[in-house]
Amino acid sequence: MMGGLNDKEINKTYVKILSQMPYFRYSGGRDHIFVFPSGAGAHLFRSWATFLNRSIILTPEGDRTDKRDISAFNTWKDIIIPGNVDDGMTKFYDSNVVQPIPLSKRKHLANFLGRAQGKVGRLRLVELAKQYPDKLESPELQLTGPNKLRRTEYFNHLRNAKFCLAPRGESSWTLRFYESFFVECVPVILSDQVELPFQNVIDYTQISIKWPSTRISTQLLEYLETIPDEMIEAMISRGRQVRCLWVYAPETEPCSAMVGIMWELQRKVRRFHQSGETFWLHNGSVVNRDLVEFHDWRPPVPLP
Repeated sequence: MMGGLNDKEINKTYVKILSQMPYFRYSGGRDHIFVFPSGAGAHLFRSWATFLNRSIILTPEGDRTDKRDISAFNTWKDIIIPGNVDDGMTKFYDSNVVQPIPLSKRKHLANFLGRAQGKVGRLRLVELAKQYPDKLESPELQLTGPNKLRRTEYFNHLRNAKFCLAPRGESSWTLRFYESFFVECVPVILSDQVELPFQNVIDYTQISIKWPSTRISTQLLEYLETIPDEMIEAMISRGRQVRCLWVYAPETEPCSAMVGIMWELQRKVRRFHQSGETFWLHNGSVVNRDLVEFHDWRPPVPLP
């Protein structure tokens, strides 16, 4: 992804690795888990639809239909995982980059800290910030050069508003959604197709707001202004109780992203996984198409 391999080479590498995995053919990949932790999701592997269409995919990205004909995320088998929040912002490490500040002392009603990227929703927020700078902060972020917003500066900006706006960017999810829980502002999701993690145990209506991206206008700011501080504090408090599920913490922690992921995986456990290349005989032995017992299969094994 970082330039070491091009798309064709990445694809070839995946296929080569899969060809060395006898258990992949045994189940057709149904009991295999693949992690795609970037915004590209499984599309990083161009032939995912051919080879991984039965496997479980772990990814923070649930929708890439802005650039692809179909999404690689399948709500029936795949699992959304949280984005990786800066370690310095979590309680499991020695010190936080910044601490939340009291609601009454925050300078802005809302903020948007991100690049416009030519996206309609983000461009609307930038324009709104110019019209209402006292309500909405949206500084132009520089990724390089002397004006680059450093880590501490970034979080200092993020914590200085009651609401942190999280519009769609190159993909449907954004790290700001997760970061907002650690600076203790209420996240406002402005991404219609976003998929969120651990929906079996988290009621997102109690800890966040989701607003139609087609209504990013003064109406949004007017709505946010009507929410009393007591309700904002209550949402922040409830978010404080579940934010441990966003943290990739040590195994000794009773609440972490890995605990949530294991909950989701446990729901998918089945006793037996077969494929179109798996057969069995009267004595219970599992064989391949050549009637060779599974434990005698040797790589490289042709893919199903």
